[in-house]
Amino acid sequence: MSVAGLKKQFHKASQLLSEKISGAEGTKLDEDFMEMERKIDVTNKSVFDLLSKTTEYLQPNPASRAKLNMLNTVSKMRGQVSTTGYPQTEGLLGECMLRYGHELGEDSVFGCALVEMGEAMRQMADVKDALDIGVKQNFIDPLQNLQDKDLKEITHHLKKMEGRRLDFDYKKKRQGKIPDEEIRQAVEKFDESKELAERSMFNFLENDVEQARQLLALIQAAAEYHRQSREILQELSGRLQKRISTASSRPRREFNMRSIRSSMEPEDSSEHNGLSYSSSLGATGTVSPAFFPQSLSCFPLPSSLYISSFLSSHTDIQTTPTVNGKTAHITSVPLSWPESPTINGNIHPEAHCPPKCVPVSSCGAAGEVLDQPCCRSLYDFEPENEGELGFKEGDVIILTNRIDDNWYEGMISGESGFFPINYVEVLVPLPQ
Repeated sequence: MSVAGLKKQFHKASQLLSEKISGAEGTKLDEDFMEMERKIDVTNKSVFDLLSKTTEYLQPNPASRAKLNMLNTVSKMRGQVSTTGYPQTEGLLGECMLRYGHELGEDSVFGCALVEMGEAMRQMADVKDALDIGVKQNFIDPLQNLQDKDLKEITHHLKKMEGRRLDFDYKKKRQGKIPDEEIRQAVEKFDESKELAERSMFNFLENDVEQARQLLALIQAAAEYHRQSREILQELSGRLQKRISTASSRPRREFNMRSIRSSMEPEDSSEHNGLSYSSSLGATGTVSPAFFPQSLSCFPLPSSLYISSFLSSHTDIQTTPTVNGKTAHITSVPLSWPESPTINGNIHPEAHCPPKCVPVSSCGAAGEVLDQPCCRSLYDFEPENEGELGFKEGDVIILTNRIDDNWYEGMISGESGFFPINYVEVLVPLPQ
């Protein structure tokens, strides 16, 4: 910066300090100019707030907005054309209904109703997406353009005019010490900046009908959304009423009680698994229960085929199994049992038993969680907004994503959502 520029900046700072601290008065502008400046200032603030509040109207969930902004920023950094869309609540509800409706099946009235309503919610989510696109193109983008160009240009002219006014007032108060030529140049520049600022504000305020058209576009988009949603819901209501009437008029099925006691009654000892046997013994003609070795007592009731094979291989037994009234020949298969170890001269009965199956214990919740990124909650967290995940102190939460420096995304008990980072202690960190 040149020496003249530094001097001018010093003059502006001195004059501003005098006005703020000493109460010195600067050049007064006319009332029309001051009124236009006030309206421009209010318009600038209104556009800023309208952009923020309209986004909240279309995308009410703050956690989803934060995640969406992060994903879209990453997409832009990677040079990807397509960006992630906002998850509409109607679509999330529809997906939930469709999933459980399909699980219940077509023979369930409730399941079919869930499927129909899930499809309707999907259609409403598409209509809501159309509302988002329409409002963005016809309301948000024009307002953003207004803020970035017209209002920004007016703000620049006003700021430049204020700087030249301070320079002029400083030189005017020191008239005699500062050459008249410098004062004359300061007046000319001040008048020039004032004219540019006043003209730009006048043209902007005269064309504010454009902002009214943008509001009309917002109203029309919202009206179209509600019209299509009403048609979808009316059609769904008619289908559900018809389904309810059909289900109510069909005959009810009778309930047949199946007793647990009857299923536990012992079957005929001569018939097992659809096989009946007639046996003849060469010696006694009967088989005593004590005949079977103790090694069989530790097994569940053996199949009749194995009993037949065992008897044939140990005694003079002829077995003739009958399957559904027909005689079938079964070749005896000798059973070889391991020798029974003796303890103090006595046969140990459990030695005949094969090794017991040790059930594989199912992993507990903590075991499953520690195999993947997770954290433990330090305090209770009550969700205040939709999409946030509530939990109690000491709960273990599965980590699925890190939204930013303040929020995690996780899952607990089948529910997912967002929660603050400072409420938890990380046990297994997310992969880098």
